[in-house]
Parts: sequence; C-alpha cells; structure tokens
Amino acid sequence: MTFPPDATLADAGEFGLISELVGLFPQGEHVLVGPGDDAAVLRVRTGHVVVSTDLMVQGRHFRRDWASAEDVGHRAAAQNLSDINAMGGRAHSLTVGIAAPPDLPAQWALEFAAGFAAECGLVGASVVGGDVTRADEVVIAVTVIGACLQAPVVRSGAEAGDLLAITGRQGWAAGGLAVLGRGFRSPRVLVEAYRRPEPPYDAGAIAAAAGATSMIDVSDGLLADAGHLADDSGVAIDVRRDAFEVPEPLVAVGAATGADPLSFILGGGDDHALLATFPDAASVPEGWHVIGDVLEGDAGVTVDGGAYDGPTGWTHF
Repeated sequence: MTFPPDATLADAGEFGLISELVGLFPQGEHVLVGPGDDAAVLRVRTGHVVVSTDLMVQGRHFRRDWASAEDVGHRAAAQNLSDINAMGGRAHSLTVGIAAPPDLPAQWALEFAAGFAAECGLVGASVVGGDVTRADEVVIAVTVIGACLQAPVVRSGAEAGDLLAITGRQGWAAGGLAVLGRGFRSPRVLVEAYRRPEPPYDAGAIAAAAGATSMIDVSDGLLADAGHLADDSGVAIDVRRDAFEVPEPLVAVGAATGADPLSFILGGGDDHALLATFPDAASVPEGWHVIGDVLEGDAGVTVDGGAYDGPTGWTHF
C-alpha cells in the first residue's frame, strides 16, 4: 500500500498505517516473532537483560516546526538507546507507540519511522512491535531492551577518591535549543545537534570494561545528572570549570544571547553524552575527559568548590 502525498492518518487507517510502518523496520536474527503478533519473542543468549522506557510529547519535548519527522524519529530512538548505553550495555530491541491526531499527515508518521529505524540501525537494534492510537497531540512512547555482558554499571557505585569523566558532545543541543527559541536557525551546527543527537554508543561498554564505578547519560543536564550520581552514591561531586573547552559555536551563541556559554555545557541536556566515575586516572578510557572529583561529604554537586547559581538542567514538573 502506498498513501497519496496528502493522506492523513484518518485516511490511512490504523491497520493501513501499521502495515506501512512494519515494512520500515528490519528484524535481527535474535527476533523469533516480530511485529504483528500479540507480543514479540526474542532470543536472549547471555548476559543481563536491561530495559528502559521514555516518552516524548509534542510541544514539550519537540516541536514539529523546529524538527522534521525524521529528526524526531532519530531523537526518540537515541534517547532510549542511550539509556542502555549508560548501563554499559547494548540495545537490541525496541517497541514504539505513537498517539496522534487523525489529521496528522500519514507521511509524517512514515518519515518518523524512517528516522527511528535509521538510528536503531546504528547499534544493530530491531523495532519488534508497537501500537498506534488517537490523541490530541503527538505522543511517542518507546521501550528499549538490551543486554550487558558484564555487570551493569549503576548510578550508586561512586566512591570518594574517584574521578568524574565525560565522553561525547555536550552543550551543543542546549545551544541549538537557545537559538531555535529565539527564532533563528544558526549556528546551524548547533541546531542540527539539537535535532539529531550523536550519542557515543560504543562508550558505555568500554567504560564498564574499564571499571567505571557509576554511570549516567546526560539527558537532563550535566550538573543535574551528576547530582543523580552523587545522591544515589551518597557522595559529593565537584566539577571544575577549567576542565572544559567551550567550542566556538557556543561562544557565539553566548555572545548573541548574553548567556555564559559554559552554562550550555553545565546545564544542557539532550546530547546524551555519558558521565561516569572511575577509580583513578589509569582506568579512564581513551576518549573520556576528566572534569571533576568525587569527594566525601554531603551528597550534592558543586562547581569549583562552591554552589552554582546557573541552570543545572531540565525538570519535567
């Protein structure tokens, strides 16, 4: 079935849309039963099963005038794949539910699915099922399943004396959001970073093998997510400003908006960089950058030994 260019979801119908979507999702050899049955059946060979769920709501997590359907698909997949990465694992299967108004163009849903499938392809993961239903705005619900071949790295293992390190792009999506929020489209590299994150998908397993004591993906903000490590581990974390090189595009946006460009790095999310603690410098893998220290004391995060008065990250309520 091929929809006319101007077809809506109401024109396509639930099962017509599902039929088109299923054809966009290739299945891996671990999938015994894929989309189309009451549930998927997966073959799990070894290791720990790791599961996570995320939601994206139009108007809160994305705007259709700021990002294409394909971009939104990439983002929806990336934020879920990154959660498995942050446990030291690798995603292999996802389900995706889409609620949308009946007048949404069917092409939007197909382009979303294409972007979602392309992002999953970066880690070799399969979309094994999902659902579609009617809603007033677009809502996307994703569940991801993965595996850890070693003990998963949780948030609660950091100890005083550890080093805090980061890998992956950080602050670029926040810079892009600041640009879009002011009605601009440049620097384009930041806008594209907001539209399509580039998580370091291989870094989680590497960190786990290197002996990372705790780990989290930076989805809400660097300081906010460092705070989760501190709270769950019962330690203090101090982040050093001079550990960061602020890239030129963020400097430019800071100058244009009157913001401290470092605030995009410290308070920004959605790049899905990984933040982890390691026992010593020798255990920090190549490609990771030490940005702070884990200390004894009351759980919490400081910057250069003191309280930080800028934005620390995103909150949902």
